[in-house]
Amino acid sequence: MNELFDKMSDFLAKRPGLLPLLGILLIFINLVLQIFPADFWVIRSNIFLHIGLIIGFIGILLVKPLQ
Repeated sequence: MNELFDKMSDFLAKRPGLLPLLGILLIFINLVLQIFPADFWVIRSNIFLHIGLIIGFIGILLVKPLQ
């Protein structure tokens, strides 16, 4: 488990903007899905919006400690 975290931290240290960019991408996907009038639980719950916000905030918080 520690090996996994070491590899992840090394990977994210080399790419500090990856998590915020992924969060923005998920928020944009949620915006596009809202255009369609389908009644899926993914569209109703705005799950991509919430996951995108969480990943984006975590990415912003991890930029400094991983440098």
